[in-house]
Amino acid sequence: MFIAMNRFKVQRGSEEAFEAVWKGRDSRLSEMKGFQTFHLLRGPVNEDEGYTLFASHTVWDSRDDFVSWTKSENFRAAHRNAGDHKPTYIGHPQFEGFSVVEGA
Repeated sequence: MFIAMNRFKVQRGSEEAFEAVWKGRDSRLSEMKGFQTFHLLRGPVNEDEGYTLFASHTVWDSRDDFVSWTKSENFRAAHRNAGDHKPTYIGHPQFEGFSVVEGA
């Protein structure tokens, strides 16, 4: 199993707009081989730096299935307009990928 996460620092006051983009997009993840589940997570607020932490979280059967997603037309379609919403977050998303060692 492989877990892929992207962390986003969303500017304070832009949280609802950021969530709306994710809720309104056509990701087509469920069409992809090896896809298990997706979650958009809202984390803590960093008052000093003016952002709320968010993470997108997908679970895959394998790292290879995730990589296939990133090279697919479905991926390109889901991310086609991603740059249009950049003002809502600070910096670039931070990717983290994990191979599951143990799980229940």
